Parts: sequence; C-alpha cells; structure tokens
Amino acid sequence: MSTWRPGRDRRAVRHLPSGSSAQALAQRGDRPSVIVVGGGIAGLAAVCGLAERGVAVEVIEAEPSLGGRLRAWPTEAGGQPTTMSRGFHAFFRQYYNLRALLRRADPTLSRLQPVADYPLELAPTGASGPVRDSFATVPRTPPFNLMGFVAQSPSFRLADLTRVDVGRAVDLLQVRFPDTYTELDGVSAAELLDRLKFPDRARHLALEVFARSFFADPTEFSAGELVAMFHTYFVGSAEGLLFDVPDDDYQTALWGPLEGYLTRLGVEFRTGTRVASIAEAASGLVVHTDTGELHADAVVLALDTRSLQAVVAASPGLGNESWQQQLAALRVAPPFGVGRRWLAGRFTDIEPFLGTSGYGPLDNLSRVDALEAGAATWAARTGGTVVEVHGYALTDTSSTARDELWRQAARLHPGLATAPVLAEEWLVRDDCPLVDTTPWRNRPTVTTPDPRVMVAGDLVRCDWPIALMERAATTGWQAANGLLAGFGRPGHELWSPPLGGLLAKAAK
Repeated sequence: MSTWRPGRDRRAVRHLPSGSSAQALAQRGDRPSVIVVGGGIAGLAAVCGLAERGVAVEVIEAEPSLGGRLRAWPTEAGGQPTTMSRGFHAFFRQYYNLRALLRRADPTLSRLQPVADYPLELAPTGASGPVRDSFATVPRTPPFNLMGFVAQSPSFRLADLTRVDVGRAVDLLQVRFPDTYTELDGVSAAELLDRLKFPDRARHLALEVFARSFFADPTEFSAGELVAMFHTYFVGSAEGLLFDVPDDDYQTALWGPLEGYLTRLGVEFRTGTRVASIAEAASGLVVHTDTGELHADAVVLALDTRSLQAVVAASPGLGNESWQQQLAALRVAPPFGVGRRWLAGRFTDIEPFLGTSGYGPLDNLSRVDALEAGAATWAARTGGTVVEVHGYALTDTSSTARDELWRQAARLHPGLATAPVLAEEWLVRDDCPLVDTTPWRNRPTVTTPDPRVMVAGDLVRCDWPIALMERAATTGWQAANGLLAGFGRPGHELWSPPLGGLLAKAAK
C-alpha cells in the first residue's frame, strides 16, 4: 500500500470512491456527457473529475471568467493596469482536495507561497493595550500544538483558565465526525463558547475568528461547524494553522492555467451564459440558457445559494417536492464588504495579513502588494501600496461602513488616515451560505432524488470536518464520483483531516 500523504499529517484519512452504481445513467454505449453549471471551485473540481475519466463536459458560467467567488478581473489604478477580486483567501495546508485540483495545472504547487504567520490582534480595552496572538512558533502536532499555543498566548491567563469548564473542554478532544455535527444541532457557536466559559480574549481571537470567516455572526453560526474547525486547525490535525496564498491574482495564478489544462482534455466553456431551468428531454436532460438549449446525460449544479434556488424553482420536474423545499429553506449569510485602496507612498510596515477583533466591523487587513506579483508590479511602478480591508456579517453596507473599516485600519496603521488614495474599490456581496444551527442532516447532500443530477459547493453537507473552499472542492469531486459510478467509470480518491479527536471513542 502506498505511504503517500497529501500533507504532513500521518493521520489524514484517505477516502476511496465507491463502486459502480446499480443504475446506469447513460443507456447508450457512446461517450457520456455532463453539463456543469457554475465555474467556481466546486464546478471546476467536478469538471476535472469527469473530464479525466473521458466524460464529455461543458461548463456554463454566468460571469465572463472562471473562479466563482475567487474570480479576479482587470482594472486600472493611478493610470496603471492592475486587478481586483473579492479579496484575500487563505489556502490552508488541510485543503487537500482543493490542492489536488490545483496540482492538475501546477504539480508542485509552485504558485502557492507560504505566509510566515497567522497573526490575530484584539483591540485595546480599558487600560489594557492590544493583544496579539501568533501561530508561527506553535508546534503543529496534536496535542503539543494546543499546549504550545496556550503556553505562549497572551489570550490565556492563568486566572481565566481556572474558570474554564474542563469537562466540556475535554469534549473537544472526543469529537467524531459526522456524529458531532448532529450532536450539536440547534446550538450556536456563541452558546457553545458560553458553556465552555472560555476567557474573553481567547474567545475573540482563537474561536470567534472561525465563525466570522464563514461571514456569520457567532449567535447564528453552527456550533458543530465551529468544533469541526477547532478540531481541524488546533487539536485534530498536524498541519497547523499556517497557510499559503497564490503568488499572483487568482486568474493568473490559478484559474487561467487550470482552464488551459481542462481545455486540453476537451472541456468546453461557455462564460457569460446564465442557466434558467432544467427539464427532462427525450434522452437525458435539457438545460435552458439565455442563449439556447443544451442537452446532456447528467448535470452538476455548482451554484451559490440563490442561483441554485432560482434554477430549481424554475424546474418543477427536477428532483421531488421535499428536495425542492429543502433547497428553498437554505439561508444566505449576512453581507460582507471588501475595500481595496491603491495608495501613494510605501507602507511596508503593514503585514501581509492580520486578523482582527474589537476593531469595529474590521475583520482583517492585508497588504496585497506583499502577496500578489501583479500588485507588486503596480507598487514598483507607482511607488505606492495596495491595501485591503474586510468586514464580515455587516449590518450596514453603505459608504459609512466602508469609511468605518478604513478608520479602524488607521487605528492599526495611522499613516493610512492621510495617505493619498489613487484609486479605490468597494465591493459588497451577500451570496455565501449561512451555516446555521438548523439540523445538520436537513442540509442538502451531493446526491439528489434524480441520479442524473448532483449538487456541489460549500452549501452542501459533507461528513468530514472541512469547510469553505475545501468543502466546495471536495463536494465537486464527490459529484464527479457519483456520476462516474453511474457511468461505470472509476472515481477519484479524496482526503480529509482525521475524523476523530485524540480522545474519541471508536464508532460502534
């Protein structure tokens, strides 16, 4: 048996694809065909999984380019060309299946470059100054990672630790997925933190950061998902909480090369095209778009929540009534804002990335020219700096919120308050799924009542302790595997962090 692992964690779990489906999806003996609706991470993973097994694949994407919520597009600042996107994303080492997708065009992952640290800063309160946590020197192997973090972190003070509910804290080492998701049905992340009696500082820096990275308020965010992330990054995986970022904008570093790889496999892309509905055809399925009809043996729906709901609502014959109601009940997370400024003058003291808590609506600050080659080129040409702010779960999305994000950023770096702004972008979006406290098993799965239709994306339920971009990639691969089984073709192996905690009892 191969000893290869996708990362450094020897406890990472290998998931083999299931065998062929008892029901053949393509009755005729020729090459099966699939339409993938959505060209984001989930859609591209499904496309890759299918095309590599000889399936004819066509991609329909509403935007003019690929990448979905990680799309990048050209713009101009200070008379120089540059790019814009929906903002900074961290590619954690636990993102095994996303990395497997990226390896198709970049086998050594040379376009992903490590960021030295994942610093988190809590704003000053009263007479206390700011508190900053670092993960750069924390051991990565459980349980030494948690012990090392607690020992060096200013967020954990001895007096506070004596008030922690030790029994409930030990439960975090006994998780077993997917059971833990269901056991915490109806419990919010905020409620769980209250039960644990965690120190306020640790609560803000070590735990609430996860909730807000889902664009959710901790009072609405699933405690099961919070525990899964705590397990994955702190006590269940040896990969640690460090991450990589693309060395250039997403289109240049990731999606352009991957599109080239898939095109060589025969994949056809239809960008700038919207899907209206899906219906039964004489043979297979017909997909109605704003430019005409397309036919295929099967379909993968890799859409954001509202787009998926709209297509399904317009397709009364798709699936069954209970499945359609399940999708209609899905909620969208509160809006988030991304502000980017191209500034005159160099501000090299600004970190490549800094997570924040207690700075009003500001959740993180990053210096884009320290991360992306294109932004660095712009900065070199103009003598400027490219800075970005994020605000998650916003209650106000107006220019007032934008201004407040930049005011809070200036608390961290006062020079930002007076730096001349050569160009500015302000994006507000509300198309991320809300991972709330409703029963875990009520969430949609990759499979649907129709074996010819699969659903993929970070809104989809997955048994493993994964989330965000990795859940999108994983469910995309799973959608491909489901259809490949029906076509009688081999699927793809997948990986996940350990499914059980260090003290988890074996499943009965």
